[in-house]
Amino acid sequence: MYQPGHCGVALTLYAPICCVLVAAGSPTFALLGGGVTVALTMIPDLDTRTNRLRHRGATHTVAFAGAVGVLSGLVGGILGGTTVAEFGLLVGTLAIVAHLLADVITPMGVRPFWPLSGRTFTLDIVPASDVRANVLLFVLGVSAAGGAWTLGHLLR
Repeated sequence: MYQPGHCGVALTLYAPICCVLVAAGSPTFALLGGGVTVALTMIPDLDTRTNRLRHRGATHTVAFAGAVGVLSGLVGGILGGTTVAEFGLLVGTLAIVAHLLADVITPMGVRPFWPLSGRTFTLDIVPASDVRANVLLFVLGVSAAGGAWTLGHLLR
């Protein structure tokens, strides 16, 4: 998928976390987490900016998701202690997993367990370049996040 689709999937996956945080009285934390999730979700596609990495190779794996989560957790720990570290681990991992899920619907798919397995996972639903699919995923994500925000306030 392209950036709008990836951001939409990331927001959709983040929406339940947003709802819980807003309901718990932490709307600022909810916004920050959503922003970090959206900011990190495109990291796997940095492989398109170099010829040293194969596109949808190492940066499109569960191991990479874990590594980004750990780095996000470390940054969170430095900035705000244990709770922020745990939250950083969660949103960092979630951002990359969202990216993988968005790419699995494309014909090219992903190899999430590389190098342990070269098996490609694809649902082969829509090409990554499909504008309508990217817009639809983005609208879904914004709607899910907005709905989660609203529901969180109603539950307070």
